Amino acid sequence: MFGLLGLISLVLSACSHSTARESDFLGEVSAEQLLAQYPVFQDEYESYEPSEKELAAVASLQDDSLVVLFGTWCHDSQREVPRLLKIFDLSGLDVPKLTLVAVDTKKNDPQGLAKKYALKYTPTFVLLKGDKELGRVIERPKMSLTEDLQLLSSMTK
Repeated sequence: MFGLLGLISLVLSACSHSTARESDFLGEVSAEQLLAQYPVFQDEYESYEPSEKELAAVASLQDDSLVVLFGTWCHDSQREVPRLLKIFDLSGLDVPKLTLVAVDTKKNDPQGLAKKYALKYTPTFVLLKGDKELGRVIERPKMSLTEDLQLLSSMTK
């Protein structure tokens, strides 16, 4: 009997440890924290080489803000979020107000931003002008992330 209880205890502690890791970042997080804490994000950031077209597309976003809803556990987030951060860093321009919001596997966060923006898939990049949503890029861009965002931004000007 003790063996079964010990096994259950071991499984529960392993599950709670895994859950704790996923929830290290829930809610707003800085780019620096994300890259420092999650090697998979750092690796993608370091290896990604954006095109000149992607870098140029950032200029059209200067007056906009961007809310990025993502999961540290999500492979699409692990690819797209570091790429966006690298493009912003290399652009040499003032980038839009950027809010990174980490969600859990049920797509919730402590501030309720996932609910506010009706998050269904990660990552979701919500482009805003003031409080008005201009559009979204969900999971994977059609062209490149900054080019898709540039297109959304230009459609409202």
